[in-house]
Amino acid sequence: MFQVGGHFSDKLTRSGMGDIIKMDVNELLKLYEAGQRDFSGIDLQGANLNGVTLIEVDFSGANLMGASLSRAFLTKSNFSGAFLNWADLSYTKLSEGNLADADLTKANLSGAFLIKSNFSKAKLSGANVSHANLRNSDLHRANLCGANLCGANLRGVTLQGANLNWANLKAAKLSGAGLKGAFLHNVNLKGAFLNGVDLQGSQLDGVNLSTAKLSGANLEGAHLEAANFSDAVLRGTSLNGAHLNGANLSGASMAQANLSWANLNQADFSEADLSQAHFLGAKVDGAEFTNVKLSDLTRRYLCLLASGNSVWTQKATRDTLNCPADNPMPEITTTRSASTRPAAQIAFNLPIRTVADPIAQLA
Repeated sequence: MFQVGGHFSDKLTRSGMGDIIKMDVNELLKLYEAGQRDFSGIDLQGANLNGVTLIEVDFSGANLMGASLSRAFLTKSNFSGAFLNWADLSYTKLSEGNLADADLTKANLSGAFLIKSNFSKAKLSGANVSHANLRNSDLHRANLCGANLCGANLRGVTLQGANLNWANLKAAKLSGAGLKGAFLHNVNLKGAFLNGVDLQGSQLDGVNLSTAKLSGANLEGAHLEAANFSDAVLRGTSLNGAHLNGANLSGASMAQANLSWANLNQADFSEADLSQAHFLGAKVDGAEFTNVKLSDLTRRYLCLLASGNSVWTQKATRDTLNCPADNPMPEITTTRSASTRPAAQIAFNLPIRTVADPIAQLA
Protein backbone atom coordinates (compact mmCIF):
# COMPACT_ATOMS: atom_id res chain seq x y z
CA MET A 1 0.00 0.00 0.00
CA PHE A 2 1.27 3.52 -0.78
CA GLN A 3 1.58 6.11 1.96
CA VAL A 4 1.89 9.89 1.67
CA GLY A 5 2.54 12.12 4.69
CA GLY A 6 1.26 9.46 7.08
CA HIS A 7 -2.01 8.95 5.17
CA PHE A 8 -2.75 6.12 2.77
CA SER A 9 -3.87 7.20 -0.69
CA ASP A 10 -7.46 6.26 -1.41
CA LYS A 11 -7.10 6.74 -5.17
CA LEU A 12 -5.24 3.47 -5.79
CA THR A 13 -7.38 0.72 -7.29
CA ARG A 14 -6.76 -2.94 -7.94
CA SER A 15 -6.64 -3.86 -11.61
CA GLY A 16 -7.67 -7.49 -11.37
CA MET A 17 -4.06 -8.60 -12.07
CA GLY A 18 -3.31 -10.12 -8.67
CA ASP A 19 -1.34 -7.62 -6.59
CA ILE A 20 -0.90 -5.16 -9.47
CA ILE A 21 -2.20 -1.71 -8.47
CA LYS A 22 -3.73 0.55 -11.10
CA MET A 23 -2.50 4.13 -10.97
CA ASP A 24 -2.84 7.18 -13.20
CA VAL A 25 0.13 9.36 -14.11
CA ASN A 26 -0.98 12.43 -12.12
CA GLU A 27 -1.27 10.38 -8.94
CA LEU A 28 2.15 8.85 -9.55
CA LEU A 29 3.78 12.25 -9.92
CA LYS A 30 2.05 13.64 -6.82
CA LEU A 31 3.25 10.69 -4.77
CA TYR A 32 6.78 11.10 -6.12
CA GLU A 33 6.83 14.81 -5.25
CA ALA A 34 5.65 13.90 -1.76
CA GLY A 35 8.65 11.59 -1.33
CA GLN A 36 7.21 8.23 -2.34
CA ARG A 37 9.76 6.04 -4.18
CA ASP A 38 8.32 2.54 -3.95
CA PHE A 39 5.99 1.94 -6.89
CA SER A 40 6.71 -1.76 -7.22
CA GLY A 41 3.94 -3.80 -8.79
CA ILE A 42 1.86 -0.87 -10.06
CA ASP A 43 -0.03 -0.93 -13.36
CA LEU A 44 0.91 1.91 -15.72
CA GLN A 45 0.21 0.11 -18.97
CA GLY A 46 0.18 2.57 -21.87
CA ALA A 47 0.94 5.53 -19.60
CA ASN A 48 2.49 8.70 -21.00
CA LEU A 49 5.57 9.48 -18.91
CA ASN A 50 7.54 11.34 -21.56
CA GLY A 51 10.18 13.64 -20.08
CA VAL A 52 9.31 12.96 -16.42
CA THR A 53 11.92 12.95 -13.67
CA LEU A 54 11.71 9.85 -11.45
CA ILE A 55 15.13 9.34 -9.87
CA GLU A 56 15.87 6.19 -7.81
CA VAL A 57 12.31 4.93 -8.13
CA ASP A 58 11.33 1.29 -7.57
CA PHE A 59 9.23 -0.02 -10.46
CA SER A 60 10.15 -3.65 -9.88
CA GLY A 61 7.48 -6.02 -11.16
CA ALA A 62 5.45 -3.09 -12.53
CA ASN A 63 3.30 -3.31 -15.65
CA LEU A 64 4.58 -0.68 -18.08
CA MET A 65 3.67 -2.45 -21.30
CA GLY A 66 3.33 0.05 -24.13
CA ALA A 67 4.15 2.95 -21.80
CA SER A 68 6.02 5.95 -23.17
CA LEU A 69 9.03 7.12 -21.16
CA SER A 70 10.89 8.89 -23.93
CA ARG A 71 13.50 11.37 -22.67
CA ALA A 72 12.58 10.61 -19.07
CA PHE A 73 15.17 10.96 -16.27
CA LEU A 74 15.22 7.61 -14.46
CA THR A 75 18.76 7.40 -13.07
CA LYS A 76 19.35 4.54 -10.61
CA SER A 77 15.74 3.36 -10.88
CA ASN A 78 14.75 -0.27 -10.38
CA PHE A 79 12.80 -2.00 -13.18
CA SER A 80 13.78 -5.55 -12.26
CA GLY A 81 11.15 -8.03 -13.38
CA ALA A 82 9.05 -5.22 -14.85
CA PHE A 83 6.95 -5.64 -17.99
CA LEU A 84 8.14 -3.11 -20.57
CA ASN A 85 7.05 -4.87 -23.75
CA TRP A 86 6.66 -2.35 -26.60
CA ALA A 87 7.52 0.50 -24.21
CA ASP A 88 9.20 3.64 -25.57
CA LEU A 89 12.40 4.39 -23.68
CA SER A 90 14.10 6.29 -26.49
CA TYR A 91 16.67 8.84 -25.29
CA THR A 92 15.85 7.98 -21.68
CA LYS A 93 18.49 8.65 -19.00
CA LEU A 94 18.72 5.43 -17.00
CA SER A 95 22.33 5.06 -15.93
CA GLU A 96 23.04 2.59 -13.10
CA GLY A 97 19.53 1.23 -13.48
CA ASN A 98 18.39 -2.27 -12.57
CA LEU A 99 16.52 -4.04 -15.37
CA ALA A 100 17.46 -7.60 -14.44
CA ASP A 101 14.85 -10.10 -15.63
CA ALA A 102 12.79 -7.27 -17.14
CA ASP A 103 10.73 -7.98 -20.25
CA LEU A 104 11.69 -5.41 -22.90
CA THR A 105 10.55 -7.42 -25.90
CA LYS A 106 10.09 -5.08 -28.89
CA ALA A 107 10.82 -2.06 -26.67
CA ASN A 108 12.41 1.09 -28.10
CA LEU A 109 15.64 2.06 -26.32
CA SER A 110 17.22 3.92 -29.22
CA GLY A 111 19.60 6.65 -28.10
CA ALA A 112 19.06 5.83 -24.43
CA PHE A 113 21.77 6.54 -21.85
CA LEU A 114 22.10 3.26 -19.96
CA ILE A 115 25.69 3.08 -18.72
CA LYS A 116 26.52 0.76 -15.81
CA SER A 117 23.02 -0.72 -15.83
CA ASN A 118 22.03 -4.29 -15.01
CA PHE A 119 20.22 -6.10 -17.83
CA SER A 120 21.17 -9.61 -16.75
CA LYS A 121 18.67 -12.19 -18.03
CA ALA A 122 16.51 -9.40 -19.47
CA LYS A 123 14.33 -10.13 -22.50
CA LEU A 124 15.26 -7.76 -25.33
CA SER A 125 14.35 -9.83 -28.36
CA GLY A 126 13.35 -7.60 -31.26
CA ALA A 127 14.13 -4.47 -29.23
CA ASN A 128 15.53 -1.32 -30.82
CA VAL A 129 18.72 -0.45 -28.93
CA SER A 130 20.35 1.43 -31.82
CA HIS A 131 22.85 4.13 -30.83
CA ALA A 132 22.16 3.55 -27.12
CA ASN A 133 25.01 3.93 -24.65
CA LEU A 134 25.36 0.77 -22.52
CA ARG A 135 29.02 1.17 -21.61
CA ASN A 136 30.09 -1.12 -18.75
CA SER A 137 26.59 -2.57 -18.38
CA ASP A 138 25.79 -6.18 -17.48
CA LEU A 139 23.87 -8.11 -20.14
CA HIS A 140 24.98 -11.61 -19.26
CA ARG A 141 22.46 -14.23 -20.37
CA ALA A 142 20.21 -11.50 -21.78
CA ASN A 143 18.02 -12.42 -24.76
CA LEU A 144 18.89 -10.02 -27.59
CA CYS A 145 17.75 -12.30 -30.40
CA GLY A 146 16.91 -10.17 -33.43
CA ALA A 147 17.58 -6.93 -31.53
CA ASN A 148 18.81 -3.84 -33.35
CA LEU A 149 22.06 -2.64 -31.71
CA CYS A 150 23.32 -0.68 -34.70
CA GLY A 151 25.84 1.92 -33.55
CA ALA A 152 25.35 1.08 -29.88
CA ASN A 153 28.14 1.73 -27.39
CA LEU A 154 28.84 -1.66 -25.81
CA ARG A 155 32.38 -1.01 -24.60
CA GLY A 156 33.20 -3.05 -21.55
CA VAL A 157 29.76 -4.69 -21.57
CA THR A 158 29.33 -8.18 -20.13
CA LEU A 159 27.62 -10.37 -22.76
CA GLN A 160 28.64 -13.81 -21.52
CA GLY A 161 26.00 -16.35 -22.48
CA ALA A 162 23.83 -13.69 -24.12
CA ASN A 163 21.64 -14.65 -27.08
CA LEU A 164 22.66 -12.40 -29.98
CA ASN A 165 21.39 -14.65 -32.75
CA TRP A 166 20.24 -12.57 -35.75
CA ALA A 167 21.04 -9.34 -33.89
CA ASN A 168 22.17 -6.27 -35.83
CA LEU A 169 25.45 -4.99 -34.38
CA LYS A 170 26.47 -2.95 -37.41
CA ALA A 171 29.04 -0.30 -36.38
CA ALA A 172 28.52 -1.21 -32.69
CA LYS A 173 31.42 -0.45 -30.34
CA LEU A 174 32.37 -3.67 -28.57
CA SER A 175 35.97 -3.06 -27.56
CA GLY A 176 36.57 -4.61 -24.15
CA ALA A 177 33.24 -6.45 -24.19
CA GLY A 178 33.02 -9.96 -22.74
CA LEU A 179 31.47 -12.29 -25.30
CA LYS A 180 32.49 -15.68 -23.97
CA GLY A 181 29.73 -18.20 -24.54
CA ALA A 182 27.53 -15.70 -26.38
CA PHE A 183 25.29 -17.03 -29.15
CA LEU A 184 26.21 -15.23 -32.38
CA HIS A 185 24.47 -17.14 -35.15
CA ASN A 186 23.78 -14.91 -38.18
CA VAL A 187 24.73 -11.77 -36.24
CA ASN A 188 25.57 -8.69 -38.32
CA LEU A 189 28.93 -7.21 -37.24
CA LYS A 190 29.62 -5.09 -40.31
CA GLY A 191 31.85 -2.17 -39.35
CA ALA A 192 31.76 -3.15 -35.68
CA PHE A 193 34.60 -2.17 -33.33
CA LEU A 194 35.96 -5.39 -31.83
CA ASN A 195 39.58 -4.42 -31.12
CA GLY A 196 41.09 -6.68 -28.48
CA VAL A 197 37.89 -8.69 -27.97
CA ASP A 198 38.21 -12.34 -26.92
CA LEU A 199 36.22 -14.50 -29.36
CA GLN A 200 38.26 -17.65 -28.91
CA GLY A 201 36.36 -20.69 -30.14
CA SER A 202 33.28 -18.67 -31.09
CA GLN A 203 30.79 -19.90 -33.70
CA LEU A 204 30.79 -17.13 -36.31
CA ASP A 205 30.44 -19.11 -39.51
CA GLY A 206 28.82 -17.07 -42.29
CA VAL A 207 28.81 -13.90 -40.17
CA ASN A 208 29.21 -10.48 -41.81
CA LEU A 209 32.33 -8.79 -40.40
CA SER A 210 33.12 -6.67 -43.43
CA THR A 211 34.96 -3.42 -42.56
CA ALA A 212 34.99 -4.48 -38.88
CA LYS A 213 37.89 -3.43 -36.63
CA LEU A 214 39.44 -6.52 -35.01
CA SER A 215 43.02 -5.48 -34.31
CA GLY A 216 44.52 -7.49 -31.47
CA ALA A 217 41.40 -9.63 -31.12
CA ASN A 218 41.61 -13.29 -30.11
CA LEU A 219 39.90 -15.55 -32.67
CA GLU A 220 41.93 -18.65 -31.94
CA GLY A 221 40.05 -21.80 -32.90
CA ALA A 222 36.99 -19.78 -33.92
CA HIS A 223 34.61 -21.19 -36.52
CA LEU A 224 34.60 -18.57 -39.27
CA GLU A 225 33.67 -20.70 -42.26
CA ALA A 226 32.32 -18.56 -45.14
CA ALA A 227 32.50 -15.44 -42.94
CA ASN A 228 32.82 -12.06 -44.64
CA PHE A 229 35.93 -10.12 -43.53
CA SER A 230 36.23 -8.00 -46.68
CA ASP A 231 38.10 -4.74 -45.98
CA ALA A 232 38.23 -5.59 -42.26
CA VAL A 233 41.16 -4.55 -40.06
CA LEU A 234 42.83 -7.53 -38.33
CA ARG A 235 46.28 -6.17 -37.49
CA GLY A 236 48.01 -8.41 -34.99
CA THR A 237 44.87 -10.54 -34.65
CA SER A 238 45.35 -14.12 -33.46
CA LEU A 239 43.63 -16.61 -35.77
CA ASN A 240 45.74 -19.56 -34.67
CA GLY A 241 43.87 -22.75 -35.54
CA ALA A 242 40.82 -20.83 -36.77
CA HIS A 243 38.46 -22.33 -39.34
CA LEU A 244 38.40 -19.84 -42.20
CA ASN A 245 37.67 -22.15 -45.09
CA GLY A 246 35.63 -20.34 -47.73
CA ALA A 247 35.95 -17.01 -45.89
CA ASN A 248 36.11 -13.71 -47.75
CA LEU A 249 39.17 -11.71 -46.56
CA SER A 250 39.58 -9.64 -49.71
CA GLY A 251 41.10 -6.23 -49.05
CA ALA A 252 41.58 -7.03 -45.36
CA SER A 253 44.42 -5.40 -43.43
CA MET A 254 46.14 -8.33 -41.68
CA ALA A 255 49.68 -7.15 -40.97
CA GLN A 256 51.28 -9.30 -38.25
CA ALA A 257 48.19 -11.49 -37.97
CA ASN A 258 48.77 -15.04 -36.73
CA LEU A 259 47.20 -17.58 -39.10
CA SER A 260 49.30 -20.53 -37.98
CA TRP A 261 47.55 -23.89 -38.20
CA ALA A 262 44.44 -22.20 -39.55
CA ASN A 263 42.23 -23.82 -42.17
CA LEU A 264 42.36 -21.34 -45.05
CA ASN A 265 41.17 -23.69 -47.77
CA GLN A 266 39.24 -21.81 -50.49
CA ALA A 267 39.57 -18.51 -48.59
CA ASP A 268 39.84 -15.28 -50.59
CA PHE A 269 42.81 -13.04 -49.65
CA SER A 270 42.86 -10.99 -52.85
CA GLU A 271 44.20 -7.44 -52.35
CA ALA A 272 44.80 -8.17 -48.63
CA ASP A 273 47.76 -6.82 -46.66
CA LEU A 274 49.50 -9.90 -45.24
CA SER A 275 52.82 -8.30 -44.41
CA GLN A 276 54.54 -10.08 -41.52
CA ALA A 277 51.58 -12.44 -41.14
CA HIS A 278 52.32 -15.96 -39.88
CA PHE A 279 51.17 -19.06 -41.78
CA LEU A 280 53.02 -21.90 -40.06
CA GLY A 281 51.18 -25.16 -40.77
CA ALA A 282 48.22 -23.40 -42.40
CA LYS A 283 46.06 -25.14 -45.01
CA VAL A 284 45.72 -23.08 -48.19
CA ASP A 285 44.26 -25.53 -50.72
CA GLY A 286 42.22 -23.63 -53.30
CA ALA A 287 42.86 -20.26 -51.60
CA GLU A 288 43.04 -16.99 -53.55
CA PHE A 289 46.06 -14.67 -53.15
CA THR A 290 45.82 -12.32 -56.13
CA ASN A 291 47.60 -8.99 -55.53
CA VAL A 292 48.29 -9.64 -51.85
CA LYS A 293 50.93 -7.69 -49.97
CA LEU A 294 53.31 -10.38 -48.79
CA SER A 295 57.01 -10.73 -48.04
CA ASP A 296 58.99 -12.74 -50.56
CA LEU A 297 59.95 -15.33 -47.94
CA THR A 298 56.34 -15.85 -46.84
CA ARG A 299 55.26 -16.09 -50.47
CA ARG A 300 57.87 -18.78 -51.09
CA TYR A 301 56.70 -20.68 -48.02
CA LEU A 302 53.06 -20.51 -49.13
CA CYS A 303 54.11 -21.76 -52.54
CA LEU A 304 55.30 -24.93 -50.79
CA LEU A 305 51.88 -25.39 -49.20
CA ALA A 306 49.66 -24.29 -52.07
CA SER A 307 47.61 -26.70 -54.17
CA GLY A 308 44.29 -26.81 -55.96
CA ASN A 309 42.34 -24.12 -57.78
CA SER A 310 40.72 -21.02 -56.37
CA VAL A 311 36.92 -21.17 -56.24
CA TRP A 312 36.92 -17.38 -56.59
CA THR A 313 38.80 -17.03 -59.90
CA GLN A 314 39.23 -20.67 -60.97
CA LYS A 315 42.99 -20.05 -61.14
CA ALA A 316 45.52 -22.35 -59.53
CA THR A 317 46.35 -21.14 -56.03
CA ARG A 318 50.06 -21.24 -56.93
CA ASP A 319 49.38 -18.93 -59.87
CA THR A 320 47.59 -16.40 -57.62
CA LEU A 321 50.76 -16.42 -55.49
CA ASN A 322 52.95 -15.97 -58.58
CA CYS A 323 54.88 -19.10 -57.69
CA PRO A 324 57.67 -20.01 -60.15
CA ALA A 325 56.17 -22.38 -62.71
CA ASP A 326 59.50 -24.06 -63.42
CA ASN A 327 60.33 -24.67 -59.79
CA PRO A 328 59.09 -28.09 -58.64
CA MET A 329 57.24 -27.95 -55.36
CA PRO A 330 59.37 -29.65 -52.68
CA GLU A 331 57.73 -31.97 -50.22
CA ILE A 332 56.77 -30.39 -46.92
CA THR A 333 55.47 -32.11 -43.83
CA THR A 334 54.32 -30.29 -40.75
CA THR A 335 53.91 -31.68 -37.27
CA ARG A 336 52.09 -30.30 -34.28
CA SER A 337 52.12 -31.80 -30.84
CA ALA A 338 50.96 -30.66 -27.44
CA SER A 339 54.21 -32.01 -25.98
CA THR A 340 56.64 -30.48 -28.48
CA ARG A 341 57.15 -27.12 -30.11
CA PRO A 342 55.46 -26.64 -33.54
CA ALA A 343 57.99 -27.52 -36.22
CA ALA A 344 58.19 -28.00 -39.96
CA GLN A 345 60.54 -30.13 -42.03
CA ILE A 346 61.13 -28.57 -45.41
CA ALA A 347 63.02 -29.87 -48.41
CA PHE A 348 64.11 -26.72 -50.23
CA ASN A 349 67.51 -27.63 -51.63
CA LEU A 350 68.68 -27.40 -47.97
CA PRO A 351 69.46 -30.09 -45.43
CA ILE A 352 66.26 -31.26 -43.76
CA ARG A 353 66.10 -30.06 -40.17
CA THR A 354 63.53 -29.19 -37.54
CA VAL A 355 63.02 -25.46 -37.07
CA ALA A 356 60.64 -23.24 -35.12
CA ASP A 357 60.11 -20.98 -38.14
CA PRO A 358 60.28 -22.77 -41.51
CA ILE A 359 60.44 -19.47 -43.38
CA ALA A 360 63.88 -18.93 -41.83
CA GLN A 361 65.14 -21.84 -43.95
CA LEU A 362 64.15 -20.09 -47.14
CA ALA A 363 66.26 -17.01 -46.54
